Amino acid sequence: MEDLNTLKEKAVQILAEVGCPSNVIRHCMCVRDVALDLAERLVEKGYELNVLLVEVGALLHDIGRSVTHGVEHGVVGAKIARGLGLPEEVVRIIERHVGAGITREEAERIGLPPGEYVPETLEEKIVCYADKLVSGCRRAGIEATIRDFSEKLGEDHPAVRRLMEFHREMEALLDDC
Repeated sequence: MEDLNTLKEKAVQILAEVGCPSNVIRHCMCVRDVALDLAERLVEKGYELNVLLVEVGALLHDIGRSVTHGVEHGVVGAKIARGLGLPEEVVRIIERHVGAGITREEAERIGLPPGEYVPETLEEKIVCYADKLVSGCRRAGIEATIRDFSEKLGEDHPAVRRLMEFHREMEALLDDC
């Protein structure tokens, strides 16, 4: 297993080697930039978190898009990451970044392996939230992401409500900054 510093240096190469398209790699780099901005703001405010883990997790969060662009890309990416021997804390970021997380019940309903795929640690939440703030490689407001989720799933869908709650949670943390 490689350390996070080595993974940081090799992340883009890893994405290319597993077959991620160049637009996905660029997206991961943009998410990394937003995630680092969020993490640094939180650290300045006194929150304890592993900024290097945020950076590596953001760079690798969409590794599963080398295989699929469906909702299962987080689970697929986690499997790829485990197969590569990546640290479990990076694997969990990859596994838990989809939407505002996927509950055990939703996972069962949509055919994912049994499990809870909701971000728990601050590092997981930062990468997940940064991903919702980036469309392609451009920073977008959370409103656009919520609107997109609502159009795809329906305004009353639990995933849309969870995304809005997640946004409020992250906004409260960041407003402190």
